[in-house]
Amino acid sequence: MTLIHTFAGNPIDRADTKRRDAPWLAEAEKNPLSRLLPFSQLNVLLRDGPDLDSGPELGWMGQPDIARLEIDQPPIFLGLLHGEPAFAIDISELGDPIHELNLDDRWQFEDCRMAAMRLDTPQTGIVAQARAQLNWHRSHRFCSQCGALTEQERGGHVRRCHACRAEHFPRTDPVAIMLIVDGDRCLLGQSAGRLARTGMYSALAGFIDQGESIEEAVRREVMEEAGVKVGRVRYHSSQPWPFPSSLMIGCHGEALSTHIEIDTNEMADVSWFSREDVRLALREENPNLRVPGAIAIAHHLIRSWVDDEGILFAG
Repeated sequence: MTLIHTFAGNPIDRADTKRRDAPWLAEAEKNPLSRLLPFSQLNVLLRDGPDLDSGPELGWMGQPDIARLEIDQPPIFLGLLHGEPAFAIDISELGDPIHELNLDDRWQFEDCRMAAMRLDTPQTGIVAQARAQLNWHRSHRFCSQCGALTEQERGGHVRRCHACRAEHFPRTDPVAIMLIVDGDRCLLGQSAGRLARTGMYSALAGFIDQGESIEEAVRREVMEEAGVKVGRVRYHSSQPWPFPSSLMIGCHGEALSTHIEIDTNEMADVSWFSREDVRLALREENPNLRVPGAIAIAHHLIRSWVDDEGILFAG
């Protein structure tokens, strides 16, 4: 059975042909059957589920509810959800969005990481698409070639500069994330930033360079961060990570050396951990080791190795 990570499993039909149909998009933005998912400061709107036993749901709103507010920002066309147009919209300009949307305490804006821990997987896929695109539009308002103001076109899937005619497209940054193993040990690290502050250890990771394969990136990043040489590399799975717009490409790698020399500019610590220590950490029963939760692909790289019992690079 294929593993579907948090922030994947998006059920929306991205409907590329509709994106290119300007008249259709214009009508869809005015269609009362269209649904819009509001974000405020990149936090997503949620609402309580229909009963006490159900979790929260995405806070979709009808087109008339949003149109009356006359938001300055145009909506982003996500695609078709159950055959109807679905949009995301940034309403950060509203001072008190819950009040101005006339919502009660069953609704709230929530940080997307926190929301993803409570939503089902398909809904987190929608959050990933919407947050990444909205964030890109917030940070790419001006042309990188001439500096002129750009305008959103094709439902938000391109920004066009009318001064120099350049087109700019949303980007996805590929990141290699890898669990390096040496028999019954694996290599985990703390980056010099957030992980060091939380005391958590995770798989090593780094951006893939231009003209570099995934395998080459795995070997280079591990050598740079830990001084460990890596041989065989095996792909595990991938995960969209919309903070801001990465694609995490998960791999296992086989260590050819074990001596650690860390890059102290990037890493607070890198260490080898036994399979049993990591197994206990996954159960939250190891007072000396914390690892990421199931929201992160690192958790699943670690868990698959713990459950593997030495088969991964056998032979």
